[in-house]
Amino acid sequence: MEVHKLLFLSPLFLLQSLFAASENITLSSSLFANDNSTPWLSPSGDFAFGFQKLKNTNLFLLAIWFDRIPDKTIVWRANGDNQARQGSKLKITAKGLVLSDPSGQQIWTSGINQTSAASYGAMLDTGNFVIVGSNSDHLWESFKNPTDTILPSQTLEPGTALFSSLSETNFSRGRFHLYFSNGDLQLSPLAWPTVFQYNPYFSSGTSANGSQLVFNESSNIYLLQSNGTIVELPWQSQNAAPSVAGNYYRATLDYNGVFTRYAYPRGSDGEQSWSIVQYIPENICSAIFNDLGSGACGYNSYCSLSNGRPNCTCPIGYSLMDQNNPFGGCKPKFPLGCGVDEASENLEELHELQELKNVNWPLGDYERLQPYSEEQCRTSCLQDCMCNVAIFGNSICWKKRVPLGNGRFEIGNSKALIKVRKGKDKSILVGSLSSSLALNAFLLIIVTLIFLLKQKWKPNGRVEVSSVLLETNLYVFTYKELEEATNNFKEQVGKGSSAIVYKGILNFAENKAIAVKKLDKLSHEADKEFRNQLKAIGKTCHKNLVRLLGFCEEGAHRLLVYEFMTNGTLANFLLGVPKPGWNIRAKIALEIARGLVYLHEECEVPIIHCGIKPENILLDELFTARISDFGLVKLLLTNQSRTMTNIRGTRGYVAPEWFGNVPITAKVDAYSFGVMLLEIICCRKNVSKLENEEILTNWVSDCFVEGRIADVIEFDKERVTGWVKVAMWCIQENPSKRPSMKMALQMLEGLVEVALPPICIFSHSYSDFDSLPS
Repeated sequence: MEVHKLLFLSPLFLLQSLFAASENITLSSSLFANDNSTPWLSPSGDFAFGFQKLKNTNLFLLAIWFDRIPDKTIVWRANGDNQARQGSKLKITAKGLVLSDPSGQQIWTSGINQTSAASYGAMLDTGNFVIVGSNSDHLWESFKNPTDTILPSQTLEPGTALFSSLSETNFSRGRFHLYFSNGDLQLSPLAWPTVFQYNPYFSSGTSANGSQLVFNESSNIYLLQSNGTIVELPWQSQNAAPSVAGNYYRATLDYNGVFTRYAYPRGSDGEQSWSIVQYIPENICSAIFNDLGSGACGYNSYCSLSNGRPNCTCPIGYSLMDQNNPFGGCKPKFPLGCGVDEASENLEELHELQELKNVNWPLGDYERLQPYSEEQCRTSCLQDCMCNVAIFGNSICWKKRVPLGNGRFEIGNSKALIKVRKGKDKSILVGSLSSSLALNAFLLIIVTLIFLLKQKWKPNGRVEVSSVLLETNLYVFTYKELEEATNNFKEQVGKGSSAIVYKGILNFAENKAIAVKKLDKLSHEADKEFRNQLKAIGKTCHKNLVRLLGFCEEGAHRLLVYEFMTNGTLANFLLGVPKPGWNIRAKIALEIARGLVYLHEECEVPIIHCGIKPENILLDELFTARISDFGLVKLLLTNQSRTMTNIRGTRGYVAPEWFGNVPITAKVDAYSFGVMLLEIICCRKNVSKLENEEILTNWVSDCFVEGRIADVIEFDKERVTGWVKVAMWCIQENPSKRPSMKMALQMLEGLVEVALPPICIFSHSYSDFDSLPS
């Protein structure tokens, strides 16, 4: 055992660490979050405790940092997930540190577990902030409550852990975790934003309970087991360790998942920076390898190593989801998947394959073709609308679809074939229009300019401005604009009983794709209803609704303009080959339920959709479900729970009360959702065009009554059985027996126990629906 390591165990060292020179901070002392706040310094001035203002914000972080270096590197933080507003106050009391916002609401507290009261606080020269009791014992200390960093003379004990920050500038808890598991020091990625751990990507291989991670005063880091054995860690060295006396040291679990020991020259003139001394693991790109999660980088990107750090790169035809976060994953710049825009086109004329050598996404294959030539692999992927990437090597073709995880740069004989759109400017993002606040603001500015330039004067000289525009953020299109956007309504992508949907491109909005719904001529009353509905629907904003961007009401023309969904309808998705996986189907079902809860209970004016069916559920580029077709919904007035309406709807999804000439409620949507939930579970239509195929709701009900539920469920039996019961509740003939969509969602999420539903007795045969559109 080396002498410098023995020093860590010496009583003299322990006393020096415990009673390092300090300036006492008396009880009731306070700090305020503002630009002129003066921190509490350690006697040497090396460390400071106080508020750091976050860049480009008016928020403050309660932190400890190196104060003698220009960038004030943070080594501990109290409120990374809940930053303090200007004017917040930190006070030291007999019960510990208390951080409150300007209104006096508590944001964070250190707390003291001891029975004795605090006497004072101190910022020590070790970088440890302590709260000291009457017996000079430490009632609380930052060293025992670490965040992402440990310092010389600090020990990481079992029960404590390090969590990375989310990014260089975001100090919220991030995606990586360093901790002890039965004496084994491990690094694991997290299922962010939760703390659920995926499989570790580093393990020390030790198993002695009571092990500690020691960072001694000589700046060495090692494991100390309970029997006194010292275990060296498999550090990867970047540079020779500089002298202890002339440098500051820290060890940080960086936001990229690499645990790194850094050094910084004392007395620097400001041109220095932290240098990497050692790090773990050797190669994080290849070390993280899990079926779940995105890997070291975000989805659809790939990882390469540079100076021990992961670099994340988007493949050809993809761009960062967030330009400020290179680890946040990549999105395609063009429509992907089996979308309605590809239904009648030769896929090989739409796409081409770009070659990327030594790059692989080793998990997530949905098909392996062997033996296969590279030409066969290319052709197979181009002709398959689900294939987004093919990996070819050694006469094997692996076909993959997005999102892709665990991407990495690796030397080998394989190559990645990336599907991209032909003849498109790769810098343009085509597909779903963003509903971000920035785009809304941009559209509003355009609306204002257009109305100033295109004033429609009444005879009395006043400008006629649509009342819908004044009450919503919708863009008012001219008929000519939509003619140009759709190339004279050339590309039809959908058709209903009262409207045809066309695909278009908005050239003035960075070539954003849109769906233009052209309604039939409306009567005076229907026109009035159309305008009232626009006022309500134009105010909706939910991630599971297709965004209505604008409209046209010029002369006899009535058109609705929606964002374009690149992956088509749920109807086509469910009937695809091969059958889509259960996890994505379950996700889609929950998203539809959340969208309906929003319509029924969270809108300013409650909305009954009246047309819930797979054809009206669209999927965006990430296969997020979006409820569409809001042209013919029913609105409920204030304090109104039901409304009268004519029979309308689609065969197989219409609730029985439509035929009773009684007021309908939001429970008609619950009925339609129940039918659709069974379709999602079984991947088949309720009413099929195939001869002798039984109606799905009748068949499932019979299976349920006769104890043949196994005929319905293929997997995840316990969960899916519960979902079948939820669907059976939703399709009860008596609306009062059906759950609200909020209750149905809670049952699907497992928050409410699902009771055994009554036997469904269908008094209406589907011949009653023959007059309805199919």
